[in-house]
Amino acid sequence: MSQNQSTKIEGQVSLYDIARIRALLPHRYPFLLIDRVTALEIGKSVTALKNVTINEPFFNGHFPTQPVMPGVLIIEAMAQAAAVLAFESVPAKNPDEQRIVYLAGVDNARFKRPVVPGDQLILQITVDRIMRNIGKFSCTAKVDGQLVTEATLIAALQGN
Repeated sequence: MSQNQSTKIEGQVSLYDIARIRALLPHRYPFLLIDRVTALEIGKSVTALKNVTINEPFFNGHFPTQPVMPGVLIIEAMAQAAAVLAFESVPAKNPDEQRIVYLAGVDNARFKRPVVPGDQLILQITVDRIMRNIGKFSCTAKVDGQLVTEATLIAALQGN
């Protein structure tokens, strides 16, 4: 298996690399905020990761002497992982059309500790429901097994 392939086992996907993520999401540098999908169960859940490095452009201003990943970007990373799950769970009616998932709501967001360069965010997203191209997702972000952020996201799938 080449590095740009994903493995499907009985409805589960064990790995999406950056090439597969880029094929699904319209985001590009500096706003593509997930590096890999490590698990995906269609219609149910996804686990993705974001490697946080000092080379991220936002660290130049947030904060130069004590770099901290902005909470809104952690939420955005969660939303991108949820978008991968939504794209894979809701088949495209027109495969040639670019689909976009718009973030429509953020509820109950809590930030437990700062995320800093060198951390690896593990994003765990679970579908609460998807109806008529509107999805509700329960999301957590962890570093070294410790919860750093949690939120409920609502997203609208367009172009389907």
